[in-house]
Parts: sequence; C-alpha cells; structure tokens
Amino acid sequence: MKTYIGTKTIKANPMNRQEYNDYRGWELPSGENGNDEGYLVEYLDGGQANHPDHAGYISWSPVNVFKNAYRPISCMTFGDALVMLKQGLKVTRAGWNGKDMFIYYVPENYYPAVRNSNGTMLGEFPDDMVPYGAYLAMKTAQGNVVPWLASQTDVLAEDWAVVQA
Repeated sequence: MKTYIGTKTIKANPMNRQEYNDYRGWELPSGENGNDEGYLVEYLDGGQANHPDHAGYISWSPVNVFKNAYRPISCMTFGDALVMLKQGLKVTRAGWNGKDMFIYYVPENYYPAVRNSNGTMLGEFPDDMVPYGAYLAMKTAQGNVVPWLASQTDVLAEDWAVVQA
C-alpha cells in the first residue's frame, strides 16, 4: 500500500464509542469498549449523508487517531492555510496586528489591457487580454488589496486561522 497524508475540513464533537453507537441507534459490538474516548466526525467534502441530522457523512474516530489527523482551524500551519486558500477560503494570522486583515487566493486569469490607463499593454497579447498567474492577495488594515508574499515568520507560524463569514 502507498502512504498518504490528507487535509480536509470537518465538524467534530467529543463522543465516546457507546454514545456514538447510541446516537446511531446501534448495539455496541461485543468485544468493543463503550468507554473508549473519541469523536463523532462529519465530513463536509462529499460523501452521501448517512444520518438525518447531518448534511455530510458521519463516523466515529478514536481520540488518538483524531488528534493525530486534525487541528482546530484556529491554529493551522502555513501549509494548512494554503490548502484552505486553494479551497476558496480566506485566512488570517492571530499574530498580525492589523484589524480585519486576511489573505485570499487569486487564480490565474486574464484582464483587459485597457485597465492600464497608460496603454502600456495594448497590442502585446491576443485580443488585448493580459494573462496573469495565480497569486495570494491581502486585504490590508487600511481596507485596500495588495499582492502578498509570506515572510519567514508567516511560513513558520502555527496561528493561521480561517476567516469565518
């Protein structure tokens, strides 16, 4: 078998094995410890719902398996933040001083050359559509948007968080 690592957004609630089985209306299988600590996990990235009270697929995860696989979205690494950005979410850092600052992913696209009032790019590209590559942008504390590059501190920080709408 090959080895994989994954990042996904889930919902979870602490629940021991017996509580989970009771929640699902199941009998605890013989040989299983109902007091095992764990989590009810709801997967939000697809999969058919398997319980009427949940929009996503739910399952139970032992506590150690859960803690090795998931972190709260309020203490992510930069790598976790990049995954969230590519899913279309906005992220920020607790360590940033500015209020309401966040970064977001801008996918590659084109813009009309006429946006440049100096006409610098007119006639340079087919149909006067200027291609640009994907980049990260920041909404600053001043309320404007600028291209953004991570500092060493940003890359090594573990206080990245998803901006909740």
